[in-house]
Amino acid sequence: MKTLMKNMKKKQNELGIPADKLLIFEGIIDKYFVSGRHSREGDNKFMKAIYEHLTREQRFRLWERWGGCCGTGHDKERKMFALEHAELPLTERLELFLDTIGKRSTKTQSVVLDEENKTITVTFDCHECYERSIKKITTAPFITYYESCAGGRLYVLEKSLGIKLRIKKVDIPKSGISKENPCMFTFDIVE
Repeated sequence: MKTLMKNMKKKQNELGIPADKLLIFEGIIDKYFVSGRHSREGDNKFMKAIYEHLTREQRFRLWERWGGCCGTGHDKERKMFALEHAELPLTERLELFLDTIGKRSTKTQSVVLDEENKTITVTFDCHECYERSIKKITTAPFITYYESCAGGRLYVLEKSLGIKLRIKKVDIPKSGISKENPCMFTFDIVE
């Protein structure tokens, strides 16, 4: 959360976060993240504050840059994949991605390109995140965590496909996330 806070301050104007709102987040950091220690309660307070004090658009722009579960450990492979297949049409790059790098994700059920609307929709089930909210480990609105997850999926697709995306929509089933009941992240393809 400290890193996220640092980035929020750095990009405050770009994200449109007023100074008085930043003070709320700084207060949470000062109270819960003392001496560099991790605080689950602090994480929850910070994520709840993000939901309560930022607009949906501000949250989406934040997660597009610093989404959860980005998995940067595979960036070299993703970048090489993007370079190697840069000349192919996006449909073909996406097919190759799904047959190779994309197979690793056990939580991603499908990735669908809609060329007409210039969107990519990811069907995703992260039951662990939902379980955390059910067990009250996560007390912040769980939509905030899934919005962050959308940022992670966006990151992987951008790096692998060599494209720019924006979060358009995050659809979360209220009855819980599972393989039978996944959430859906829709991204606009930015030219």
